[in-house]
Amino acid sequence: MATPPAGAEPGTATAGPARSDLEGQDPVRLVRVQLTGADMLDKVAAAGFDLEHGLRRVPAGIEGRAVVTAAQIAELTAMGVEILGDDEGFVWSDEADGGLRNSGARYAQPAAAAQATVRVVRADWFTTKGQGFLYVEARTTEGQQADPVVGMQVENNSGRGTPFDFARTMSRFVDSGQYMFHRDLFKLDKRPSQIRVTSSTGGVAVGDVSDWLEDAPPPLTENQGYRYDFVDGYRTPQQLYARAHEIARQYPQIAEIIYLPNRTNGYQRKAQATIGGTGESAVVVSSAAWGHEGGNDVTVEFVDRSEADLPLGVEVNGTAVRVLLATDAAGAPASTATEVAAALESGSRGLVDRAHPYRTNAGTGIVAPTSGPVALTDFLDQKRVGAPEGEVPRGPATIPVLRIGKHRDGRKPGVLIQAQDHAREWVPATTSLESAERLVHNYKTDRETKKIVDNTDVFFILSNNPDGANYSFYNFASQRRNMTNHCPDANADPARRNSWGVDLNRNYRVGSGHDGYSGASTSCVSDTFQGPEKLSEPEAKNIIWLVERYSNIKFMMSVHSNGGQLFWQPGAYIADGRITTPRPPLGDEAFYWQSAARILSQVKAHRETVVTPENVGGSSDVLYSSAGNVREDLYHTYGIYAFGWEVGGSVYNPATGNWQGGSFQPPWDGDPALVSGHAETMEYANGIMEMFRVAAEWGQDRKDPTSRLLPGGGKYSGPVDVRFETNEPATIYYTTDGSRPTLQSPRYEATEFREPGQVFHVTETTTFKWFSVDAAGNVEQNYDPTKKHGRDRYRTATVTIR
Repeated sequence: MATPPAGAEPGTATAGPARSDLEGQDPVRLVRVQLTGADMLDKVAAAGFDLEHGLRRVPAGIEGRAVVTAAQIAELTAMGVEILGDDEGFVWSDEADGGLRNSGARYAQPAAAAQATVRVVRADWFTTKGQGFLYVEARTTEGQQADPVVGMQVENNSGRGTPFDFARTMSRFVDSGQYMFHRDLFKLDKRPSQIRVTSSTGGVAVGDVSDWLEDAPPPLTENQGYRYDFVDGYRTPQQLYARAHEIARQYPQIAEIIYLPNRTNGYQRKAQATIGGTGESAVVVSSAAWGHEGGNDVTVEFVDRSEADLPLGVEVNGTAVRVLLATDAAGAPASTATEVAAALESGSRGLVDRAHPYRTNAGTGIVAPTSGPVALTDFLDQKRVGAPEGEVPRGPATIPVLRIGKHRDGRKPGVLIQAQDHAREWVPATTSLESAERLVHNYKTDRETKKIVDNTDVFFILSNNPDGANYSFYNFASQRRNMTNHCPDANADPARRNSWGVDLNRNYRVGSGHDGYSGASTSCVSDTFQGPEKLSEPEAKNIIWLVERYSNIKFMMSVHSNGGQLFWQPGAYIADGRITTPRPPLGDEAFYWQSAARILSQVKAHRETVVTPENVGGSSDVLYSSAGNVREDLYHTYGIYAFGWEVGGSVYNPATGNWQGGSFQPPWDGDPALVSGHAETMEYANGIMEMFRVAAEWGQDRKDPTSRLLPGGGKYSGPVDVRFETNEPATIYYTTDGSRPTLQSPRYEATEFREPGQVFHVTETTTFKWFSVDAAGNVEQNYDPTKKHGRDRYRTATVTIR
C-alpha cells in the first residue's frame, strides 16, 4: 500500500449539526526552528510542542522542525524560539576563512604561566556522490572558559609531505552549560593525511586522518541470485502483522510467531462532545463506553424550560440524555456548567462517565440550551486526507513477534529489532519487514544469509505501537505516541485528542524522567510525555517481558526516523551539571563504534548515503537527552548491546552542493537519489542485515583478545607516558599496587568521551598487572579473575624510572 506523505492535515472537522464544534483543532504545519540549547528544548517539549526527530546541534544552539498550528507559532516566539525561513539556519562553511586571525571574534589569549592543552578527538575523511568531506573534533582543556571563550582553528595538509594550510575556525559545542568539544565539517577535493588544531591560547595538536565508511565490502544484495526489494509501499500495523503470520506459515522450519502478553490499550476512544463553546458555560462530556461499543450512540441535550424556579434534572431514554436546565424566578436558565456536569455524571444512568467544565474554567457560566441533541463521537471515523481505504479494528491489540532462526532454542545470540515505537515513523516498519523478507527468501540460496539464520535468533517487532500507528495512518499523520489518554480534566476535551498518549521511548526505568533525568515531560499533552509511572504502558512492559523470557537476546536495534543517526549509551543526563547515565566501558564503546562502522558502510553501499561521524555515538552526546529510553534499560539492566537508529536524515545533493533533509513519511517513490521512502527502506535494511552478521560473529567468537602496554616495560631515564592497546574491542582491568587484577580492579578508561584510552604519566617505578575481556566475554590468556589462587595468567610489565 503506497501512501502519500503526511503533509496536509485535516482542519477543524465539521461533524454536522448533531455534533459539537471543536474549537482549537486548527490545521498543523511543519516549521523550522532554532532553540538556544538543551534547556530550551526541554521547556518547549514540556509545554507540549511537537518537535521532530530531525534535531541537530549548531553553534548557536539546536535547530529542528516543529509540527505546530498558527497559534502555536506565536507561543513559540513568545518563549524565545526563533522561527527560521526556508533559506535560514546553520550551514557548515566550505571556505577556509583564515582561522582565528581573520575571524574577527574576541577569543581568550595565551597566559604567560598557562600550559594550554589541545587534543584531536577524531579526524574523519569520507566521500559521497563524488565529493570528499573532512569532519574534525578537537578538545581543549580550557574549553569551559567563557567571556571570552577559547577559539580553535583547524588546518589540513593535502597529503603526505605537504604543508598545513587552509585554516578554518572551528565551532564550539556546548550542551547544558558544559563544554563538549570544537568541531568542523567541510568539503575537500583531496584526502589529507594529517590535521593541525590550534587554540587561541597557544595549544597545538597534530592528528592523523582516518577513513570513515570508505572500505566497505559489497552488500549482500550484490551476491549472485540474491533476492531483495520485497516491500512496495508503506504498511499499516494490520498489514505488517498479517505478513508476519504469513511468513511463519510459509517458512515453519525457520520462523514462528510469539505473542506478547500485554495487550495494548487499543485503537479506541471514549465518545465526547464539548457543548457550549469554550467559555465558562462550556461543558465537556465523555461517554462511559468506548465509542465503538455504544459511546457513539449517546446524545446529550440541554433543554430550556419556560416555567419559573424549576430544579435541575436529567432524563434518560435509551441512549438519549436530556439535561433539564434549572430556571430562576423569571423562568430563565440558571444552571452553571459545574452543576450541569455534576448532574450528568450522577444522573445519566451510566451513559456518561466524565463531565466537567472546559479545561481550567471554573464553570461558573450559565449553560445555554442546545438547539437539539448533540451526538457524542470518538472522532475515529473522521479520516485524514490520504488515509488508506478500509476500517481499523477497534479495541486492544495483541502484538506478534516474528522470530526467525534455524535454532530457536536459546543457543544462538538473539537480536531484537523493534520498529515504530513512534507512530508517525513509517519507514522503520518497512525497513524491518524488508529485512525479515530477505532472511527467509534467501536462506536456501545465499550462503551468507544461511550463516545468519543458522547462527542467530532474530526477533522482529514490526510495529511496537499499533494503536498510535493506526491513528497516524488514518486520523492524524503526525501522531508520535500511543493513544492512551492519561490527562485530567484540564486537557481531556476532544480538541486535545491529537495531543494525548505516552511516548513509549520515555517510559522505561533507567535514566528516567521520574528520577530527574532530562528529555521527558510530565505534561500529558507533551510529545515526550513519560507516562504516569515507569513501565506504565503495555508496549513497554512487553519489551521487558521479551528480554527476560528470552535471555539469549544480546543485541537490540530500536529503529526510528528521521534524524540520520546511530547511537547508544549514554542516552540521558541530569541537566544540572550534565550528569549522564554511566558510560559504557572503553571496550564496549569500541565495539559499538566498530559495529556502527560496519552497519553504516552497508547503508552507504546502496546509494552512497553517509551517516556522518558527528551523528554517531552516545545519543546524549550527539543528539539530546532522552530520559527513560529503551536502550538505556536494556544495556544497563540486561547487558544487551542496544542501539538506537534514526534512519533517513540528510542526504548530500551534488546538484546543489548541500545536504537535503528528509521526513517521517517521505514520498514512497520520491527521487531515489534524495528523499524516497523506498530508497531509505532498501539502504537501511542493508544495515540491519549487517547487524545480524555482527551478532552471528559475536556468537562464534572463541578467540581471546590480546593487549600490551606501550611503549612497554623497561628502564627509562625520566618520566614516561604509557597507555594500553588491544587487538580488538576489549575492556582492560589493571592494578598498579602489586595486587592481582580482578573484575573489581580499575578499568582502563577513555581520556574523555569520544576519545581513545587514557595516558598514564609515570614518574616513579610502577608495575602494571592487567588482563583484557572482549565484547564476547573471552578473557585474555584464559585467565580466571574470579579465583584468588591458581595460575596467574594475567599480563605484567614494570616501568622503571631511574
